[in-house]
Amino acid sequence: EVPAELRRLARGGQVNLDMEDHRDEEYVKPKSVFKAFTGEGQKLGSTVPQVMGTSSPAQQAENEAKASSAIAIDESEPVTNIQIRLADGGRLVQKFNHNHRIRDIRLFIVDARPAMAATSFVLMTTFPNKELTDENQTLKEANLLNAVIVQRLT
Repeated sequence: EVPAELRRLARGGQVNLDMEDHRDEEYVKPKSVFKAFTGEGQKLGSTVPQVMGTSSPAQQAENEAKASSAIAIDESEPVTNIQIRLADGGRLVQKFNHNHRIRDIRLFIVDARPAMAATSFVLMTTFPNKELTDENQTLKEANLLNAVIVQRLT
């Protein structure tokens, strides 16, 4: 009997088959092929710790505007944009002069998100991951011009 797959290939014409006799050999089952999990997973909980005392979006926007205006930008000096990814999932972008210090970024975060004032956190660069420990360094000295900074809760 000719298998249906071969009949389809032949399309009504001839099918040539080569057959070998293996009746006197011991059958060895072929190794099964590893198949990776193709389903989907479900996340439990949040990947970002919850910060207590979060405010309404209007209040948050007001705090961010107030914090932004508190940063004194000297337009005659070089200016850079710093993007800050917050531990609560938020994102802040602020202009700073090259001679602003890392502590100015920390103060900006606390002004923009007052709930962070009571929270212990560190600031880190994204790649390579490096904790910004010397808060007296200028942004230029710390090589943070047009950089992304990540806030990590401790």
